[in-house]
Amino acid sequence: MKFSLVNLGCKVNRVESDSIGAALLAAGWDMVDEGADVAIVNTCTVTAEADRKTRKEVNRAVARNAGAPVLVTGCAATIDPRACEALSSQVRVVDKAHVIPECLALAELGSGEETAHGHKHAAEYEHVPALLRLGEVFPTRVGIKVQDGCDNACTYCIVHVARGKAWSVPARQVLDEVKSYAEAGVREIVLTGIDLGAYFDDGLGLASLIRRLRAAAPETRFRISSIEPVTIDDALIELLATEDGMVCRHLHVPLQSGSSKILHDMARRYSAEEYAATIQKLRRAIPGLSLTTDVIVGFPGETKDDFMQTLEVARACGFSRMHIFRYSRREGTPAAERSDQIAPDVKAQRMERLQIVANELRRLDACARLGSQERILIEANGRGMSESYYEVQVPESMQVGTLVEARLRTYDEKDGTIHL
Repeated sequence: MKFSLVNLGCKVNRVESDSIGAALLAAGWDMVDEGADVAIVNTCTVTAEADRKTRKEVNRAVARNAGAPVLVTGCAATIDPRACEALSSQVRVVDKAHVIPECLALAELGSGEETAHGHKHAAEYEHVPALLRLGEVFPTRVGIKVQDGCDNACTYCIVHVARGKAWSVPARQVLDEVKSYAEAGVREIVLTGIDLGAYFDDGLGLASLIRRLRAAAPETRFRISSIEPVTIDDALIELLATEDGMVCRHLHVPLQSGSSKILHDMARRYSAEEYAATIQKLRRAIPGLSLTTDVIVGFPGETKDDFMQTLEVARACGFSRMHIFRYSRREGTPAAERSDQIAPDVKAQRMERLQIVANELRRLDACARLGSQERILIEANGRGMSESYYEVQVPESMQVGTLVEARLRTYDEKDGTIHL
């Protein structure tokens, strides 16, 4: 059997999609780009733009895999299954937990095998063991989901509806998974979650969990993916400051806006001043810290002064990379109902201006690192990822999957990479 797999959206989605792919490959299936027996699309619905991408990829899967079932799963399918099903008679909306059982049931149907009572129902395949996501089709830096769901309700976001209430993967389960990857030779694990800093299980917060993981896998470095500023506590700061880079001194801390008024309207849980204070505290405790962020421009009601405040906060925080998004109206959210939407050309101008600042901040941060040494994970021939989250051009003789220490020498502004 052949399958195709398209992933959209966040790092949590990426982990979930890779887990689906690993299970099917282990079952003897082949991964293809087109002509599949089953196509899978793991969707995102965080913005209206994400919904458009979902429709585009579902239609593309239908066209590339003529007559094959197209299993559509993920957040967009959860929020509006009928809209997904309406795209084609080939589409089947499937809960993410049921994708593998559904594929295995379809494989049996395709083989013509039947039980005494006819074709097995997909539920009979529900207990499929988790498999390691290793090999050329998977990232060298392995993501592990330790948390899901969100108890916040930002006014531009619908993910908390799609994913449900926040919950944490049991620490014992995370520990077992980390041990398996470490024993298989994985040298960087990225801990992911929808609200990662909210992790809590059996008395363990995120920092305590990572200390336990470090003890179990001392040769593997850990990276914390996106984390909300209000969940960065003293224990986490101390962890980053004392683990000699084996817990990466890099954090992705979403800002969204540098205006306290806009943050209030977004229902974010901090002011611009509180965010800046958190960043200052981090930088005092962790020299050389690399900080990346997300910013939304053109949120409803954003004035020129609000935008100027965002520019000011960005410069003060000294981000090494900024992911900048034009506000995209997401139906079903409070922000989408507001009458003070910002004109598209204004959003485009603000995005362009902020990107200029972002590029300059990245150049300054990269140049400040030149001459220093960092551990680099070799991700592919000639390419690695530094602790500070820079793509690094490395000699092709360096073995993929290894963690090496090297001196950073030059920065290429054109592609944003560092060279040894």
